[in-house]
Order: sequence, then structure tokens, then C-alpha cells
Amino acid sequence: MKAIVYDRHAKKRMKDRSVTESEVETVMAGPDCLMPSVKDRMNAFKFIDGRYLRVTFKEEREQFLVITVTIRRQSFNEGENHAD
Repeated sequence: MKAIVYDRHAKKRMKDRSVTESEVETVMAGPDCLMPSVKDRMNAFKFIDGRYLRVTFKEEREQFLVITVTIRRQSFNEGENHAD
């Protein structure tokens, strides 16, 4: 798998939401659901430790750039638009 790089926004959101790099790597390595997002980004969803994580990322030539991370206690509905 390509290297995972976190932008400043993602790092702040992860800190605010108590999400570890290990959890993000788990989502990226084996998402429960993968859906396209805006600007050639993708959303990876996974249920981990009693919460649903969404990792928004962009695949670049040599790495995955994580844009943001969101958590919920309920599953994300595919038809909903979740903005930070």
C-alpha cells in the first residue's frame, strides 16, 4: 500500500476527535464501504471500536493524502452529504 500522509486539517480533526493514525490506516486498508466524493476524493467508511469512521482522502501518484476524518455513533447513510 502507498504511504499515508495527513494534511494539517486532518491532523487537527483527528486530535479533536481522538482518532489515531492506526485507526485511519485500518480504515484505509480495509474499508467497509468506499464511495467517491468531490474533487477526485474518496470516502472510506469503517466501524471501529463502537463508532463509524469516515476518512476522506485523495490518491496521489506516490501516496494517499488524508483530507479529513469524521466519526459517528450511527452509520453514515450513503445518500447524505456530510460536511465538516
